[in-house]
Amino acid sequence: MENKKNLFDRFADWGVCFTGSASAFIGASLLIIIWGICGPIFKYSEDWQMVINTGTTIITFLMVFLIQKAQNKDSKAIQIKLNELLAAQENANNKIIDIEDLTEEELDKLHVYYEKFAETNKKKTSIDNGNKQK
Repeated sequence: MENKKNLFDRFADWGVCFTGSASAFIGASLLIIIWGICGPIFKYSEDWQMVINTGTTIITFLMVFLIQKAQNKDSKAIQIKLNELLAAQENANNKIIDIEDLTEEELDKLHVYYEKFAETNKKKTSIDNGNKQK
């Protein structure tokens, strides 16, 4: 597969890796410490408080988009891997390969169906095991 990432994809991948690193945590911690030390210098003014409030708000706002991008990518990759596992299994129900496209109500119905299916299999297995032990 060719790896033709656009600029945003490359930036998002770098941003997610960087912001999840120890260096980013240490850097953010140092900024908070420096800001706290500057408190007495600026007499804990409203401007001093506004600096941290504005900075953290902007960073949080931007991080939401980076995190969502990373989660979308991970989710898609996991779905593809699960689809491959299902497709490779002879006895698997291939009808559920693309269930992520179903509505919430349809997923709820499937969930109930598989709960009942699992319960039936538990009973069946315990009956079968009981017969083998005799």
